[in-house]
Order: sequence, then structure tokens, then C-alpha cells
Amino acid sequence: MATKRPKSVAVKAASATSGLMLPTFHESTTSSGLTVLAAQRGPLPLVAVRLAVRAGSAVDPQDKHGLADFTARLMRRGTARQSADEIDEAIEFVGASFAVGSNEDLLSFYVTTPAEHFPAMLSLLGELVREPSFPEREVELARERALAGFANDLDDPSVIADRAFTRALWGKHPYGHDVGGSTAHVRTFTREDLVRFHRERLGPKVALLSVVGAVEPGLVAEEAEKAFGAWKGGPDKPEQPPAAGKIASGRILLVDKPDQTQTQVRLGGPGFRMGHEDYFPSAAMNNVLGGGFTSRLVNEVRVERGLTYGINSYFDMLNVGGVFAISTFTQTERTREMLDVSLAEVAKVRESGISAAELKKAQRYLAGLYPLRTETNESVASVIGDIRVHGLGDDWVEKFRERLFAVKPKQTQEVAAKYLFAKAPLIVLLGKASAVKKQLKGLGSVTVVPASDYE
Repeated sequence: MATKRPKSVAVKAASATSGLMLPTFHESTTSSGLTVLAAQRGPLPLVAVRLAVRAGSAVDPQDKHGLADFTARLMRRGTARQSADEIDEAIEFVGASFAVGSNEDLLSFYVTTPAEHFPAMLSLLGELVREPSFPEREVELARERALAGFANDLDDPSVIADRAFTRALWGKHPYGHDVGGSTAHVRTFTREDLVRFHRERLGPKVALLSVVGAVEPGLVAEEAEKAFGAWKGGPDKPEQPPAAGKIASGRILLVDKPDQTQTQVRLGGPGFRMGHEDYFPSAAMNNVLGGGFTSRLVNEVRVERGLTYGINSYFDMLNVGGVFAISTFTQTERTREMLDVSLAEVAKVRESGISAAELKKAQRYLAGLYPLRTETNESVASVIGDIRVHGLGDDWVEKFRERLFAVKPKQTQEVAAKYLFAKAPLIVLLGKASAVKKQLKGLGSVTVVPASDYE
């Protein structure tokens, strides 16, 4: 008896003067409730698959930080029917690849495969997602590797500074812990924790499958039903993290690492959520300030003063909030100079905005860079998924340049006044505390903590 092909609806990309277009994609839903987006795209006989599940680190249990990431990575290490070695052999035999990614909002599973093996590889992905067995020995080995990794992180000042920055910025909010967790939490992980998290948090109704490449959309819908139609578990709708609330500001956290000859510097304050109306003027403004290699911060801090090899400013946007931040490093004895110069450049843009010429240059740069996000099947699959998961609108790519070029100088000044440290920023420094602290007079109270707190 022939399998009934699920109904699919074509979603045609909107036209735009920019000429930047996504391929037409077809939307269908499996009997289990999984949304499927398929776009046929050549000429190479390859297919890229992304399964995005709304179960990132923000839904980690309070006493099990890192469990979402840990669970996702263990799902490849065995199923009810195959061992980890058998899974690896099946993937390698057909020349496919499999990867897992995680962030605060999402777990993502990626498959790239020759088109002729697409049905088999999608079936394997379905097996991994529906029925991971989490073998006890694999859990033990993964836990040991993770703990060793945390210990090694103490030798990487940039990693520790980022970890301290995240915790200080977000506090007790679900975004306020490292995606991978910490030694104290990961040490407690058990197989039962993974089984429970998989059952309660991963499911078809909080997931999105995007498939792009040399495969007919009808076949994608049919194979998705075979692979995921029996998928059960998970919530009926995504759990939205609480509102971002108040982002930390006006304090200085000094992480002591006495062996350092350089200071890691992080500055941060409130930003905005993914898809916010301020995105386009903020992107252009930030490119001028510190988002590009020819930015004001790079010119003043690196070129003119030789304070660092690298500095950048950025907006980190998540589902329910975000931050504006600056990341850099400098010689221990020049820490205060770095802070003063960086904050002065930020203040100039906050108070006066950017020039019309700078705006035009930023617009041309960003408009030229964006098409790189749609060059490969993998990137298109990710973009399509992000558009739907974050509610950006199906015309996001097509109208990207149009919306970018519509930004006026006044708008960049407005977002600069709003986000460029209108209040004193959070300052996180990692370095030799005895040498750094005495440079911080007049900046506010300083809290000193050992680097080992962030293992």
C-alpha cells in the first residue's frame, strides 16, 4: 500500500528590488505535529537538513545547568536499535555528516548528505531524535570529558571572562548561565536526568525541520512523515523564558587570575530581542562604532594607541531580550587607559550619532555581506529555520537590503542614545587583580572574585 503523502503548501519568496531571493519553500506538517519546510535547490546533488528544537539552555533545570546541551550531544551515542559505532559507520559510509549545536534558545541537529541517501539519513536523524538510549557508559565518558574541559577552561582567560560576563549580566535569569553548564552541575548529571529531559523537553510540537537541496518537496514531506510521524513527547508549545528584566549595570567585577600579563575586558548593558524594530538602525550604527575592522573603536584603540590587537562591539539578541557589549583585551598596566578610551568613543556616538557618510558606508558593507548567508544549502536551511523560529517574517531575506538602506541618520542617533550605555555599563575584567584594581579608582565599587569560581 502506498504511503499517503502529507499535504504541503508552497510559500513563495516575495520579490524585492535587491534581487536577493530565497528559493520557494513548501510547508507541511507531520501527523505528530512537526512543521517541515522544504526548498528544492541545485545544482549540486546534496541536501542539508536542520532540525531546530525550542529547548535550549534557558529550559535547563535550576540545579542542572548545561543539561540541554549535554542531552543533545549524547543523542548520537546510541539508540534502541544501534550503537554509537554503528551510527558513525552508517553516516560515514554514505559520505554524510552530522552535527549538534546549542544556544540559549535552541538545540539544533544538522545533517548534510548526498541527495541519493537523503531518505536513509533523515530516517537515521528521526531514530536519533525519537529513541536515544543514552548508554550509561557513554554518559559517564561524556561527563568526564566535560569536567576535564571545564578544568582546561581555566587556562583560557577569554573563555572565563565571557562566562563571568554572562553570569553578571543576566544574574538569575535563565540566560544567566553558560550553555554548557558548570563543573558543580555537570558532575551531578545521571542517565535518568537525560532520559527525563528528552521526554519532557524535546518533541515535534516545539521543533522545526528545514530541508534544502536536490530533493523534491513532496518527497521531503513523505520522508519526514516516515521519520518523525511516530515522534512523541515534549510540550504542546514552547516554554518562553521570562522577560529579560533588568540587565546588570553600573558595577565592576574583577576576576582574579594572578598569572596574567593581560586583562580581558568586557563592557555590557541592555540591548534588544531577536527581530526587534531597532535591528536595522542598530546594525548600521554598530558597524561604524565597533562592528567592523575599520570601525571607530578599532581605529582609536588599536591603530592610534596600540592598546590591543582586537576589539569589537556587538548586539547579542535572544528570544526575550539581549545585550549590547564590547569585548577586548590589553596589557595589564594599560587597563584603565583601555576603559577610558573605549568609553569615550562610545560616548561620542551616543551623544552625536554617526555621519551620513559613515551610514552609507556601513549600509553598503552590510548589504554586500548578507548574501553570504544564503550561498550554501546549509546556510539557507539555517536561515529558513531562524526566520520561523524567531518570527522574523518570511520576507526577511528578500527585504533585508531594502530595510537596511531605508535607515536614516536620525534613527542611528536614536538607537545610539538608547543602547550605548545610557547608564553606566557593567564592567567585567579578568587579570592580575592586585595590579588592575588600583587603576579603577573613580569608576565605582569593585568586587574581586577568583577565576576558579567559573570552572
